[in-house]
Amino acid sequence: MFQVNPVKYNSIFSGLSVLVKEQGPSSLWRGWAGKFFGYGAQGGCKFGLYEYFKKKYSDILEGQNKSVIFFVSSASAQVIADVALSPFEAVKVRVQAQPKFAKGLVDGFPKLYATEGFYGFYRGLLPLWCRNLPFSILMFSTFEHSVDFLYHTVLQKRKQDCSTTQQLGVTCLAGYASGAIGTVVSNPADNIVACLYNKKAKNVMQAIRSIGFPGLFTRSLPLRITLVGPVVTMQWFFYDTIKVLTGLPTSGGIPRDVDGTTSFDLDKINSLS
Repeated sequence: MFQVNPVKYNSIFSGLSVLVKEQGPSSLWRGWAGKFFGYGAQGGCKFGLYEYFKKKYSDILEGQNKSVIFFVSSASAQVIADVALSPFEAVKVRVQAQPKFAKGLVDGFPKLYATEGFYGFYRGLLPLWCRNLPFSILMFSTFEHSVDFLYHTVLQKRKQDCSTTQQLGVTCLAGYASGAIGTVVSNPADNIVACLYNKKAKNVMQAIRSIGFPGLFTRSLPLRITLVGPVVTMQWFFYDTIKVLTGLPTSGGIPRDVDGTTSFDLDKINSLS
C-alpha cells in the first residue's frame, strides 16, 4: 500500500489506521496465501538451488575468487525461483491493492487468467528479476562473508569446533545483515514491480517517471528494512535448523575452496611457517 499510494499511506501507523478504518481489520492479512505459498515456493527453489549451483560452480570455476562463485550461484538460483514466485506475486499484489479484484488465490488465479491471460501471471517477471537478482546476489554474498568474518574474527574458531547454538547464532546474525543490505539495493525495482502489477504504469520507464527517481530509493524503504531483515533471518534460521536436524552442516562456505585448501587450513599452514 505504501508503494502503490504513498500520499494516502504516508507512514506505517497512519497507513495501518487508514487501512483498518476503510477496509476493516481483515485487510491487514489480505493476500497472506499468495505470500505464504509464493515465497514458500521461491524460498525452496532459492536456497536449495543455491547450494546445488554453489557446488557445481565451485567445481567448474577453479581459480576464481569465492565471491564470483557466490554471485553466479545466487543469480542462477534466483532466476528459477522467481519463475515459481511470479504467478503468486501477481495475484497477491492485486488482492492487496485492489480489494474488489478477488478474496485470495482460489478466486484470484482464474480471474487473472480470464482478464489478462497467461501473460498476466508474468507481467512483472522482468522487474521481479531486476528486484530480486541484486537482492539475492548481495544477500548470499553478504551472508557468506559475514559467516566467514564471525567465525574468524569474533568466535575465532572453526565452524566444526563451535556448538550448534553458536553456529545457529552466526546464521541469524549473518542472515539479518544479508537481508538489510539486500533490501536497500532492491528497493527501486520493488517499487517498480508494485506500480506495474497495479497498472499504475504500462512499462518500466513510465513507472520510473510516475514514482520519481528519488522515490525509487526512499519509498517504503524503512518499512521494507523493518520487515525483510527479520524475515530473511528466520528463513536462514529455519533452513539451517533443518540442515542440522538432518545431519548436515550449517550454511556458509563452499564444499571446497577453489584452490583445494580451506581458509582455516591456510591459517594453520601460516602458523607453522
